[in-house]
This record gives sequence, C-alpha cells and structure tokens, in this order.
Amino acid sequence: MTDEFDGRKRETLRRFAAIGAAAPFVGTASASEGDDANETREAIRGYVPTTPGAHFSKLRDDLRLGTGEAQYHLRKLEEASEIESTKDADYRRYFPADRFDDLDKRALGYLRRDTPRGMMLALLRDPDATGAELATALGVSRPTISAAAAALDDAGLLDRTDGYALTEPERLLTLVVRYADSFDADAVAFADDAAELVAYDP
Repeated sequence: MTDEFDGRKRETLRRFAAIGAAAPFVGTASASEGDDANETREAIRGYVPTTPGAHFSKLRDDLRLGTGEAQYHLRKLEEASEIESTKDADYRRYFPADRFDDLDKRALGYLRRDTPRGMMLALLRDPDATGAELATALGVSRPTISAAAAALDDAGLLDRTDGYALTEPERLLTLVVRYADSFDADAVAFADDAAELVAYDP
C-alpha cells in the first residue's frame, strides 16, 4: 500500500514539476537538498500558478505531500519571493509572487468556495437573478445565500443595494475562464461558453 501511495505521489509531483519547469519564476532547490527537494519544489512551482488561491490543505493533498514537507517547501519558496500567501479567515492561500492584486486574491479565494463560486457563476450568467433563484439553482437555503452574499459584499465583490449585483463582473469572468480547470465542472462548462467573451493577456 505504501509503495502504491509513493508511486502516485511521485507521478503527481512529476506532472506538476513539468509545469513548474516552464513557469516564469522557475528556480532550483539547493543542490545539497537532493533530487526529492528539487522535484517537490518544482511541483509546487507548477501547482501554484495553475491553482492560484488554493489553501494549504488543498495544495498539500493535491500534491500528496506530508504536512511538514509542504510547510517546509512553501516556506522556502516564500523566502525566495517565488510565491506569496495571504490569510483568508481560517485558510492560508498561496499565489505566484507579484501576479495578483488584493482584489484578485479575494476573488480567487471566494471562487474556491462552493457557494460563493456558484453564486458568482449564476450572476455572471444572469445578472438579474434573485436570492430565491440563486438558492434554488445552487440547492441551498436562502440564509446560506444571504450569508455568502454578505461575505462577498464585505470583500468588495458584490453590491446588495438593489438585489445582487457583481461589482467586478469582467474581472471575475476573466479569472473563471483562465482558471476554470482548477475550480469544478460547472466552472469549466461556464468557461466553454464564455471564453470567446474574454480577451486574456497573461
């Protein structure tokens, strides 16, 4: 069982390391740290730009790392100014260094939460959707929608003055299309329909 897990971990690390090797901020681990450190570090370099805003536990689990192992390499990459992190309630979220402004980071954080993401996608599809319609579409209660709406309002992403209106629809549309594969199937389906509306220049 351990051998099977180690094999899956190595395969996962190699896949993201290949992305990391082509990343704009590619670097190398210290030679004294060995090949495993290099591969793990490169995997994180590949993962973070393709999954910006992922929190620590998701990154650790997706890359099949141990908690201490992930903490060590993330700290080294932050010290090297290759990645950066922000605290988001109970989460610490990771981003490529100097690539996103604060509002982008908040938007990506909420796009990584099921109900807020569902609300934003629904409002991008239908800007006139009501709270009741959002609750029905997402299969959640009205209080759940109200709580998520209040959080999005506090984050500067939603205006509740007259119904629910996204304050930065173009920005959200761009982020959803650019990183759809790192969210969920609904985001991918949305991006397939909306991609032609977005001009993205990385």
